[in-house]
Amino acid sequence: MKTAANTTSRNDPCWCGSGKKYKKCHLPADQKQVPASKEKTKPKGRNIILKTEEQIEGIRKSCQLTKDLLNMVEERIGEGVTTNEIDEWVHSETLANGALPAPLNYGRGQGRQRMPFPKSVCTSLNEVICHGIPNSRSLQHGDIVNVDVTCVLNGYFGDASRMFIIGDVPERTRELVDVTRECLNLGIDQVRPQNTLGDIGNAIQVHAEKHGFSVVRDFAGHGVGIEFHEAPQVLHYGQPGVGEALRENMIFTIEPMINMGGFECKVLGDGWTAVTVDGTLSAQWEHTLLVTENGVEVLTA
Repeated sequence: MKTAANTTSRNDPCWCGSGKKYKKCHLPADQKQVPASKEKTKPKGRNIILKTEEQIEGIRKSCQLTKDLLNMVEERIGEGVTTNEIDEWVHSETLANGALPAPLNYGRGQGRQRMPFPKSVCTSLNEVICHGIPNSRSLQHGDIVNVDVTCVLNGYFGDASRMFIIGDVPERTRELVDVTRECLNLGIDQVRPQNTLGDIGNAIQVHAEKHGFSVVRDFAGHGVGIEFHEAPQVLHYGQPGVGEALRENMIFTIEPMINMGGFECKVLGDGWTAVTVDGTLSAQWEHTLLVTENGVEVLTA
C-alpha cells in the first residue's frame, strides 16, 4: 500500500493515507518521538528506523516470501481469473507459510473515516492507480493489472508489486508497463549512501516524462520493515540532491505509479480505490530495498 505524498506541512494529507490532515492524524505521535530540543534542528528523518542486523534478516525473509507469493500469482494469473481468486490465492498461501497478509483489515482502530481494507491483496486494474479492492470481475483480454502483496512474517513486513498483461494490448499500453518497470530500476540505481531521495524521484520523473507519461504525485513509496508504513516517504518525482540523505540500513520501497495521461487522481467512494481522473491507464512496479554500505540490496528480488 502506498502512502500519501507531501506530509511535511501540518495541513497536508497525512502520510498514512487516512484522508485526514497531518496535524489531525499522526503529527502529535510523530512529535512525541523526538525530544523537543532536537525537533527544530533535525526535522528531517527523525522517525527513520535504521535496522539492526537481526531486523534486516527478519525483513529479508519476509520479503522473500512476498516474492514467492508474487511468483505464485504469475504462474496462475490469466484471462477469466477473478481478482477475488487472486486474493484467495495470496491469503491462503500467506497463512500456509506462517505469515499474515498485511493489507487485510488495515486501518482498523486508527480513527479512519473509511472502512478497514477488506482484502488480503490490492489488485489495481487498468485506470486504477493503487489500492484496488479485489472483486468478482474476471480479467479480460487486453487488461493490465497490478498485484500488490505485503506479508508479515514473524512481525516483519515485506512489500512488493508487479504488473501483469492479460492477452494482447496496444503497443502504447505495453510501453507504459515497460517504462514503469524501467523507472523502478532507474530509481533503484540511485540507492546508495549519501545520495538523496530527490535523486531517486528525479531519475524516475525524467524517464517517465521523456516517454510522454506522467508521475502520480498523491502517493509515494515509504519506509517499511518493522511497521507497514514508516518514514521516509519516497516521492517518485523531484530534484537531484534534494531531500533526505540515504544511510546504511535504511529500508524502504520504491513503487512508481506512472499514468498514460495526466497525473491527477481521485479516490472512489469506497475510500481506497485511487483512479486516474482522465480515465487513462496507470501502471506500477514495486520493490523493498536495503541501503547497504556501498549500494543497495533488492530484498524482494
